[in-house]
Amino acid sequence: MIRISKRKASIAMLLAAGAATWTAPASAQATRTWVSGVGDDANPCSRTAPCKTFAGAISKTAAGGEINCLDPGGYGGLTINKSLSIICDYTEGGALVAGAGVTGFSITAGATDRVFLSGIDVNGVGGANSATNGVRITSGGFVHIQNSIIRNFTASNALGVRIVPTTATQVTITNTTIADNGSAATGGGILITPSGAGSARVVLENVRLQNNANNQLRVDTTGSTGGVTVVVENSQFIGGGAGISVNVPAATGNADLLINNARIALTGTGIAANGTNARLRVGNSTITATSTGVSATGAATINSYGNNRLDGNGSNGAFTGAVIPEQ
Repeated sequence: MIRISKRKASIAMLLAAGAATWTAPASAQATRTWVSGVGDDANPCSRTAPCKTFAGAISKTAAGGEINCLDPGGYGGLTINKSLSIICDYTEGGALVAGAGVTGFSITAGATDRVFLSGIDVNGVGGANSATNGVRITSGGFVHIQNSIIRNFTASNALGVRIVPTTATQVTITNTTIADNGSAATGGGILITPSGAGSARVVLENVRLQNNANNQLRVDTTGSTGGVTVVVENSQFIGGGAGISVNVPAATGNADLLINNARIALTGTGIAANGTNARLRVGNSTITATSTGVSATGAATINSYGNNRLDGNGSNGAFTGAVIPEQ
């Protein structure tokens, strides 16, 4: 007969009780997840068991991680509140969004977070059911958009990209088309308007702003003390009420823009700037087929490097101040 001591019996009972109440820990978030047009958001978003939507994948993706598109699909819009990359360069990464007040990608990340969107087709549907914003950036340390299309956001005051930071935010948009957004005299392509002490540093490289209502690019520091810096390289501003419009009311922040190798055409005004602290420098750019080529009011400055083509407009207007010598 085998005897078991009372101490050993007690240990055995505790182990048995523990086994009865123990549950497996929740699955850890992955640094890389996948979405597929035939996926399911109940899946773990792995390569072999992908999710169906970006919204389904983000909760299973660790901060700083990446969501990849496995095959063509409509993956919906998303609110991004952490460092995250969404990469769909090699297939159709569609985000078809509709409805009043709806935003395709709303970015509310932290002050040091990095958000990267690449290869995304963001479509606001257009018409009576159009959404309001393709991408809305409220906060985030660094936001990068590349190789993407943002179009058909045509509700009142709708915008392709709305940059409205409440903190210091840097945004780069490269190789991207932003077209057919805005409605009549409202909204447009890109709006940069920080609030409070928020500031924006924005780089546009090979960006095609086309046929957006109202403004292709609008900078407005009303209600802001933080300031805006914009660098434009190798980009187009075609159609609408204004190609580039800058407004800096008194007692607000400043706006500094460097515009190089731009093409501005078929607009009401090519470049319009207002306010003492609105400072623009333009080089190697063409402004043509507009009602007014260049307009500076309220002591704004629009300086030329002397190598621009300002011609063929209803009224060419004129750059302000002396030509800036090239060095």
